[in-house]
Amino acid sequence: MKIAIASDHAGFCQKPAMVEYLKSLGHEVIDFGPQSADRVDYPDFADKVARCVAAGEADRGVLICGTGIGMALTADKVVGVRAAVIQSPLFAHLFREHNDGNVVCMSGRFTPFDVNKAIVDEFLTTDFGGGRHAGRVQKIMREDDPGFGGVEC
Repeated sequence: MKIAIASDHAGFCQKPAMVEYLKSLGHEVIDFGPQSADRVDYPDFADKVARCVAAGEADRGVLICGTGIGMALTADKVVGVRAAVIQSPLFAHLFREHNDGNVVCMSGRFTPFDVNKAIVDEFLTTDFGGGRHAGRVQKIMREDDPGFGGVEC
């Protein structure tokens, strides 16, 4: 699998080790940076990964920032991306199985590396369940259409 990854300065403490972990599992990794813990703006790095995934240049995306929240907010605005902050392996499993999530966002500050590795394992090995979830994912993705006027109140 081809995985796009990035962090900000707060998530950089875990990114190099995560890159090596992904490679050890046999994945091809596209590292969008940063290459140091110097302060950067997380939206720039989240955008790179999200656009790579949306364009089909990577199968999935991994983002690590202080909380995962800012990265998720940014990545999820890219058309075709389903990004969320994930804090447990079970949530990673459900994110893939129910939502066909394609960009996982994690906390480098508050979640230990071993837990983030387990999250990534679930994110990469869990298949989308389809079935009743497929129609819901279609409804999620209609939000990407500028012509969609929303559900009537």
